[in-house]
Amino acid sequence: MLQIIALSLLAVVGMTLRQLPGFAFRSPTDYANEMNRLHAQYDPVLGTGLVDALERLQLFRVFSSTWFSVGLAVLIISIVACTIDRTPRLWRQSADIRVVQPDPYFDPRLPDRALMAGVDAPAIEAALRRRRFAVRREAVDGATFLYGDRHRWTKLATLLTHTGLVLFLVAAAVTSRFGDEQGLVVAEGESLTVQPIGTPGLLLVRNLGFEAPGFDTGSPTDFLTHLAVYQDGRQIAEKTIRVNDPLAVGGYTFHQNGFGPAPDIVIRDQDGGVLWTGPIPMTDQVAGFPLAEFAVPGRDVALQLLLRRQPDGTGVVLILPFRAVGTNPDGTPDVVGLEPLALVRGDSATALGTDFSIELRGFADFTLLIAKRDPGQGLVWTAFGLLITGLVITFWLPRRRVWGRLDGDGRLALVFRADRYVDVGREFGGLLDDLVAARRRGPG
Repeated sequence: MLQIIALSLLAVVGMTLRQLPGFAFRSPTDYANEMNRLHAQYDPVLGTGLVDALERLQLFRVFSSTWFSVGLAVLIISIVACTIDRTPRLWRQSADIRVVQPDPYFDPRLPDRALMAGVDAPAIEAALRRRRFAVRREAVDGATFLYGDRHRWTKLATLLTHTGLVLFLVAAAVTSRFGDEQGLVVAEGESLTVQPIGTPGLLLVRNLGFEAPGFDTGSPTDFLTHLAVYQDGRQIAEKTIRVNDPLAVGGYTFHQNGFGPAPDIVIRDQDGGVLWTGPIPMTDQVAGFPLAEFAVPGRDVALQLLLRRQPDGTGVVLILPFRAVGTNPDGTPDVVGLEPLALVRGDSATALGTDFSIELRGFADFTLLIAKRDPGQGLVWTAFGLLITGLVITFWLPRRRVWGRLDGDGRLALVFRADRYVDVGREFGGLLDDLVAARRRGPG
């Protein structure tokens, strides 16, 4: 119980604090970028020192942390040890049947006992069988002992429940160790690799088209992506995905998660050579306006792009070029802003202090996909089935047992025992009513 409580507390922390996404661990740059986001979110509330401490304690990646992994391993060992310890006792309780009981066992002063007369052994057996009891009979010293057992093997269902729990924990460990989940920002007409370059069976996704009906009015009714997936350069799947209708292929499931604008930019040097061409996804926001940062290839200049809508509905991209010239005492980069630009569709301009021009060819959209590989999914479904089966058997099919001793003079002593989920008074009373009815009918 202490282990479960400790893991539950860690899980609460993991659900309370924003966690690092899976792709943050693909490269030091991705990790640094995501940690900067966490610092920006939590530093004003907790302070930089405490956020750094939480990072060192791995509390921004609780479910893949050393603490959580060790806790899962110890809990698995504990459940397995508990199950191994209980199994022989459970087997004996189910397999060993004792029909003959000593006289004190039938003492009517004990609970769930009864005495009556006038019912013979065949009538008792018939009453028990009608209530779906398996019946055994033995004769000892002139007395007939009867034993009825219903749902004899129910206790062993706890083994299914424990196996399900162990598989749940194993699935969590497998997913944490071998699973992968990342966000893919893919502009219209663009492609992006799913795994790092060089991975065997490399997957690549291509955004063939994006639609968001009603987006122009500010109230999109749906958003969907016409997605193609390639493996080693060969197309293996194509589908239009939407929320709750993903594409599963190559061990990954691709979920539609979001979208946004992506200005189509061309950057040329002074000789007209192209330094960059294509959409730039605006994945951030400032004051409610889409924002993106972009490093110009081959130059020491980066761009901040902010998308605004003019009163006539025309989109305008505000561009602030800047150059890093050093590092501030607090470790942040020391940047110098250059001449800002404002471009509408078809415009081209060169900022003072730069040697390249920027042209806004138009506007496209990007789609945000969640690519998830969960090798523990099969184990989860197996564990779920075992857990539900074990619980259903345990609670819906509890064991009932009846012992009877019929003496030579016709006196009958009965004992009714059952699991705690059974209404003993109701079921024992029903059996006694059946025996009273059989007594009134008489033999035959």
